[in-house]
Amino acid sequence: MTKQTRRKFTAEFKAKVALEAIKNQKTLAELSQHFEINAVMISKWKADFLENMAVVFQKESSISDTSDSVDVEKLYAQIGQLKVENDFLKKSAKRLGIPENEWKSSK
Repeated sequence: MTKQTRRKFTAEFKAKVALEAIKNQKTLAELSQHFEINAVMISKWKADFLENMAVVFQKESSISDTSDSVDVEKLYAQIGQLKVENDFLKKSAKRLGIPENEWKSSK
């Protein structure tokens, strides 16, 4: 006896099925037979599609907010790198016998 795994559907497939359901040219029963999917799943995808379709028409400024978060991550990474380098230089200065007041005043 083999264990049956759940089928996974791509976003494109879900959109295609939801669009067919929105057209109302076929009943949910006909669509479920055609796509071999439960009618409840089709109606859920249709509701999700209708609920989120406004996202397509959002302005580019709200879409670019996600790209800004990537820049923030890069900046945090750079801060971390600079902190590591600064600590290394402090330790090296102490080993070389350079007094702390000399390298702090040279900023």
